[in-house]
Amino acid sequence: MIRFAHPEYLYALALLPLSVGFYWWMRLLRKRALARFGNPSLLQRLMPAIGKYKIGMKFTLVMFALSFLVLGLANPQIGTKLEEVKREGVDIMIALDVSNSMKAEDIKPNRLESAKREISGMLDKLQNDRIGLIVFGGESYLQLPLTTDYSAARLILSAIDVDVVPIQGTAVGSAIRLAMKSFVAGEKKHKVIIVITDGENHEDDAISAAKEAQDEGVIVHAIGMGLPVGAPIPIYQNNLQVGFKKDRDGNIVLTKLDETGLQQIADAGGGRYIRATTQKDELDAILKEIESMEKKEFGAKVFTEYEDRFQYFLGTALFLLAAEFFISERKNRWLSRWKLFREQ
Repeated sequence: MIRFAHPEYLYALALLPLSVGFYWWMRLLRKRALARFGNPSLLQRLMPAIGKYKIGMKFTLVMFALSFLVLGLANPQIGTKLEEVKREGVDIMIALDVSNSMKAEDIKPNRLESAKREISGMLDKLQNDRIGLIVFGGESYLQLPLTTDYSAARLILSAIDVDVVPIQGTAVGSAIRLAMKSFVAGEKKHKVIIVITDGENHEDDAISAAKEAQDEGVIVHAIGMGLPVGAPIPIYQNNLQVGFKKDRDGNIVLTKLDETGLQQIADAGGGRYIRATTQKDELDAILKEIESMEKKEFGAKVFTEYEDRFQYFLGTALFLLAAEFFISERKNRWLSRWKLFREQ
């Protein structure tokens, strides 16, 4: 396990490409200035001691030295001791709708991005609970098994879009059943499923799936994304919107929030239904419900001791800077005697 003690220093790495661009810009200006001064080949003969590639070599060494210096300041650490820590929490499976209708923009920037931001905000507030992630359209797929690694959850969440499922649709019941299979079998409590969707279920009986979950001691909450009045579904090509989805008659299709269906799913699952708003705090209400639940104890293996490795990076940076200092911009006199490429 590798981590950085001071990751804020890593932002300085963004300055390196700017430095490279500035260097090449200065080289271009220098080349143009010399061209105005005289013939380049003639100037090279007038200054035979100037190394043609020495300046570039020295700059490359400085750039590598600065890179290692920044990494050293960030202080990479390697985990050396792995222990099992006892925690108390609840198992939470989030089922996120990624059908095309979630691209509708009745909630800004759109339903899917708003849902992802709510989940990210929820991860910031979780402590000991385990979380898993399922995406669904016409079919359901497990993206993240139950874990306490919230960093991994954020990484996977950031990559989710409507193209992660090959079959379009909205099979809420399938997502609930897959979430049930993802829990530890045999336990009758400490489990929650949060379905985040616009509710346009056309594939299966989601109410029956929610009732089955409640019979197994799992609470099913539902969060509705969108507005009941509906909104058009954008169509994108190469990340550019080219129009809206239309029916066979050429009319623009509106996707509407099915609050009635989602309320029935939540009722059948013994949970709550909440409609998403512009405040994006709907999961806070669900979290309060989760916090009031009975917790279970489970073990999680975590690194408890880390060793610093900054010295290797700082040492490498100093070595590169020393090498740059001792490299002269002038040609080596001994090597210059061997004119391997002179004209015959």
